[in-house]
Amino acid sequence: MTFFKSLSSLALGAALLSSTAFAGEIVLNSDHSDPAPKKAMEELIADFQKANPDITVKWNNFDHEGYKSAIRNFLTADAPDVAAWYAGNRMEPFVKAGLFEDVTDVWEANGLNDQLKSASASMTIDGKKWGVPYTYYQWGIYYRKDIFAEQGIAPPKTWAEFLAACEKLKSAGVTPITIGTKALWPTGGWFDYLDLRVNGYEFHMELTSGKVPYTDPRVKAVFEKWGELVKAGYFNENHAAIDWQDAIPQMVQGKAAMYLMGNFAVATMKDGGLKEEQIGFLQFPEITAGIPMSEEAPTDTFHIPSGAKNKEDAKKFLAYLASPEAQTKMNATLGQLPVNNKAEKPADPFLKAGFEMLSNAHALAQFYDRDANAEMAKAGMEGFQEFMVKPDSLDKILERLEKIRARVYK
Repeated sequence: MTFFKSLSSLALGAALLSSTAFAGEIVLNSDHSDPAPKKAMEELIADFQKANPDITVKWNNFDHEGYKSAIRNFLTADAPDVAAWYAGNRMEPFVKAGLFEDVTDVWEANGLNDQLKSASASMTIDGKKWGVPYTYYQWGIYYRKDIFAEQGIAPPKTWAEFLAACEKLKSAGVTPITIGTKALWPTGGWFDYLDLRVNGYEFHMELTSGKVPYTDPRVKAVFEKWGELVKAGYFNENHAAIDWQDAIPQMVQGKAAMYLMGNFAVATMKDGGLKEEQIGFLQFPEITAGIPMSEEAPTDTFHIPSGAKNKEDAKKFLAYLASPEAQTKMNATLGQLPVNNKAEKPADPFLKAGFEMLSNAHALAQFYDRDANAEMAKAGMEGFQEFMVKPDSLDKILERLEKIRARVYK
């Protein structure tokens, strides 16, 4: 039997009072309140209990905003046995505060260092693993295959090939790249990928965790590459006035040819009238030769709080969650990608391409507004948008961001 409680932010106090587990029971807190995640969790819990009939899962399901507000409170006050969260720098504060349990033994006992290899770096702090990832989705460049074919353009694999493709498209009267930056966050995808390709994953993580000045020449080098696109007029001119969805009609109408975005954009492209065979997907091209190819893949995770009452059964739950079978089934419901590289490949061509790319990635970034401190992320993305409108203001932008970094990461 599953005990299930759906909780709004108004019910958090009551939830904290009901976090105590009994023998053979684990308490699980998560924010799977949307229909598909809720269904995926219901199926996961039912399957886990069927495989482990001596364990009952008591599930407290919060709304998203309520969960973000509540997690630190319940981790310190009356911790559940399992808690949902995110990888990378979003995980780090709870690790550093001693609120998450080291689960390296779960990884080693279940072959996860191989099966979850692409997410290993984003789950590792101080050489230890602090949770288990179960779903992610890819970012990359979606493009009009038919326009590329008309112009004789092969999908670019290097920065030189990418610039050449952009120039050829512009010469043909097609805007090479569409984007909507009104909501700021789409700029984070460009900054992340450029930094991952110019400087590499390890540097990117140091920067987003506040350890590198924004005035560092290596950061400036990222913007110099971005400036090659901005100054050449390869982006749509009105991007600061439109949201991400409003950038898609440019592709649908054939006025633009490429879009750096998460895989969730494909459904909007199809709804707009594009046929599947008109849409292509390509990996963000190489810039600095020899730097391993890391990818942008926001990753959802589960953790065992250090204050958990039933860590033994909680580890069984994480091991089950990590399995190829559980991840295949969950992600079929979620419409996303299993992290386990032994899971079944999705039938959807875009998810299949993403699965292969992410399974072979050196490491995974979580997206700028997940990896960076919230205040830094807001200021950073404001600076990114400003740069795309006024590239000559770069030095002032970087000086401003550096002042904020120095204050935020004291």
